[in-house]
Amino acid sequence: MKLHLPGRRARPETTQDAGTDRGAPLMAGTGKGRPTPKRAEAQGRRQGPPPPPPTTRKEAYKRMRESQAGKSAAGRAAGARGDDAALPARDRGPARRLVRDVVDTRRNAGSLFLLVAALVLAGYFIPNTAVQSYTVFVWFAFFLLIAADSVLLGRKIKTALEERLPDHPEKTRTLVWYGISRATMVRRWRFPKPRLGIGDPY
Repeated sequence: MKLHLPGRRARPETTQDAGTDRGAPLMAGTGKGRPTPKRAEAQGRRQGPPPPPPTTRKEAYKRMRESQAGKSAAGRAAGARGDDAALPARDRGPARRLVRDVVDTRRNAGSLFLLVAALVLAGYFIPNTAVQSYTVFVWFAFFLLIAADSVLLGRKIKTALEERLPDHPEKTRTLVWYGISRATMVRRWRFPKPRLGIGDPY
């Protein structure tokens, strides 16, 4: 038992936590924080420097054109393959795909239009009355051939639509004109490109 002298305060007894070791060094700011990340994790979160911004207006315009050209080329390639997402509205849908197949699997007189037109135009410049007369005759006969071939193509398109897609929402007349207009193009210039050969089943 300790005796306390008058005029002297008793020194408070310091208590020590149960889990604290007096001899252990204290680390400021560490406590129970997160463990130090590994080097691989730290490097995985580290991002590379962004590309430098364009220094001139001309360079910015060049980058924009290159980006747009890449997107346009990819879109044209997808459209040429017949992907509906990349096609214009006039070429989308199963009915129009079927019409294109009907046109592309047959030989169409309209695909010779540019060739015959070039020959007729050349014939007009020949200073010979007989040649010019034959040129007019060929031009008239070719138009009759296109008209007859278009009638046959229209019937074939109607039959294909009735058999394959009887419930298509578009007007049959609109689809027939769509097929006739495609038939007047040269085969290699058609868009979308033909996915079937001549004589293949569609």
